[in-house]
Amino acid sequence: MTTHATPRTRREQILREASRLFAERGFHGVGVDEIGAAVGISGPALYRHFAGKDAMLTELLVGISSRLRDGGRRRVAEARAAGRAPSEALESLIAGHIDFALDDRALITLHDRELDRLPEADRKRVRQLQRQYVELWVEVVRETYPRLPEDEARAAVHAVFGLLNSTPHLSRPSALPDRATTAALLHRQAVAALAAA
Repeated sequence: MTTHATPRTRREQILREASRLFAERGFHGVGVDEIGAAVGISGPALYRHFAGKDAMLTELLVGISSRLRDGGRRRVAEARAAGRAPSEALESLIAGHIDFALDDRALITLHDRELDRLPEADRKRVRQLQRQYVELWVEVVRETYPRLPEDEARAAVHAVFGLLNSTPHLSRPSALPDRATTAALLHRQAVAALAAA
């Protein structure tokens, strides 16, 4: 799932800049005026789009969890409808997660640092969406490797997520290979890690 398209609406622009700023300086280190300035509007004008920073954070974290799950489901459904092998559905899941990991690094950082700031109901919603996404992967991994026990498949999926979601901690982007080379490297590593399980 590619999530790095240019934001189409003011609301999407606000969310993208809020995500970047929150990841760089922490949720409490950023004011609404700074977010507004980043998208060319006044801080108070943000309230026409969001109730406040908390609402932005909730939409960012619930939104990415929902997009990952829904994108994963779509990829698997397309592979199955086309009669492709389970391994091809798995390759598609990996590719989609790599797009997220390379193009939405700020959201990974934000999730790691700020998830506990969400109200309990929203935090539970994020966790529920994440569990559904993990279980989708587990299902496809076990279709690809039928002898792999379910608990080991789940552990392998979490390990691959750890690998792919480590991208915000990589060296500064200019020190990395180009995006295509980095994506191909991550893809090979993810496939190898699951095959090793």
